[in-house]
Order: sequence, then C-alpha cells, then structure tokens
Amino acid sequence: MLLEGKRLVITGVLTDDSIAWHTARIVVEEGAEVVITGFGRAMRLTERAAARLPSKPDVVELDINDSAHMEALVADLESRWGAVDGALHAIAFAPPDALGGAFLTTPAESAAMAFTTSAFSYKTLAVGLLPLMQKAGGGSLVTLDFDNSKAWPVYDWMGVAKSALQSVTRYLARDLGVHNIRVNAVSAGPLATVAAKSIPGFSVFEDEWAKRAPLGWDVTSADAVARMVAVLFSDWTPMTSGEVVHVDGGFNAVAVGSAPPEAE
Repeated sequence: MLLEGKRLVITGVLTDDSIAWHTARIVVEEGAEVVITGFGRAMRLTERAAARLPSKPDVVELDINDSAHMEALVADLESRWGAVDGALHAIAFAPPDALGGAFLTTPAESAAMAFTTSAFSYKTLAVGLLPLMQKAGGGSLVTLDFDNSKAWPVYDWMGVAKSALQSVTRYLARDLGVHNIRVNAVSAGPLATVAAKSIPGFSVFEDEWAKRAPLGWDVTSADAVARMVAVLFSDWTPMTSGEVVHVDGGFNAVAVGSAPPEAE
C-alpha cells in the first residue's frame, strides 16, 4: 500500500464532506495510522465523522492558536508513536466581516485573525511537529489552498490569507529541507463543504468552475484532492517541496473566454 507504516496527523476534520475527512479515509485505506483533530463546540461533529472512517482513529482537540493545545498534541503523539511522518494542515478561519464583499471596511483585527489562523498556523503546526518528524528521519507537510492569483468576489481577506499561506509554504520548504521535510500546498477547486458554504456568495465559484474547468468539476466530491494529498505524503514525491499543486479540473490554466467547441 502507498502509505504502509506512515504515522499521520490530519487536522481540521469537521464532517464527512470535508477534504480533511476524505484525506483521512484515503490514507487509512492506503495503510497509514492516523490521529485526527477537531476544535471546540465542533468536537462532537469530529467524533461522529471519525466513526465513519474505515477504522476509527483517536480524536485530539486542537485550537491551533492556543500553545497549550499544540503542546498537548505533541505530547500525545510522542507517547503514542514516538515520531510522526507527516501532517495535513486543514485549518482556516476568517471572521464574517472579513468576507462577503466587505474588503474595504474589514477592521485590522479581523484581517489579522484570518492571517493568524489560516496562514501563520501552518508554521505553528510545522514547528510543533518538527522534533517528532526529525525522529522519523523526515516526512511531508501538506496544506490546503485555494487559487488566489486573482481577486475573487466575496473571498476578500481569506484570499489575502491564502496568498500568505502559499508564501509560508515556500519559506517552510526552505527552512525544513535540511531536516528532510517536504512542505507543499494543494490548491483545490471549490467544494461544497460546511466551511465553504459559510462563505457568502459561494455559488459564484461553483458557476465559474462549471464553465471553465477543462476536465469538469464536481463540487460534491473531495476524492481527487484527498488522493493528491496522499501522494504528497508518500515516498513517491521525494524531491517535491515548496510547490502549489492544483487539483481543480484544470481551471487555473484556462483564461476567461468561450468554452472550446465540442470534439467531433
């Protein structure tokens, strides 16, 4: 199996429609041992989602902005496995006043919260897990991105945070390579997850992808994204780091315009 013997941390699992949940499903099917994390009042949802995986993993609470939580997670993993081979960073949040067309009126503290939780947290997770990944002889960190090379309707300061997340990915790749740790991002097309549905005007993304993605796009299926994350966790990508890998049906490669004529 692709991930036989790997010990992986999957953060940000909420419900069984999330990319994190589908990633946990795929990596377990491919032989990995998994610990998943949730947070706060949503922990009950995370526990239910965990029960729907092929084998139920333990769930650890992680508020990435609380250093005590990060320390507790590391202590748990230290006693459980002694080392960690990789982690999925699937953590993002922006206050309501930082989304939905309020870009010009968003207060600084809301923009800062979007950055800290959605981008800086990748560094927090990486530094926290570094000693355990060193004990494993290296490994792979993957985060979930959304194409931010353009300004999107309604995405606002989360788009800015995602741009920062890409930069954090590159700097982590620079600094962690010496430890044989690969750091990458997967830029997914829009998926109808609970988190996405909380963005006002999310249907704008669905409509555009349906028009432009050469391979098409199914907003209800996170399988292709989860499979790419699994590949990046595996030993099949030993020299890939600092990359943003698009899994979006080819949307990012196609300029605005009419769809090509149907093949005869």
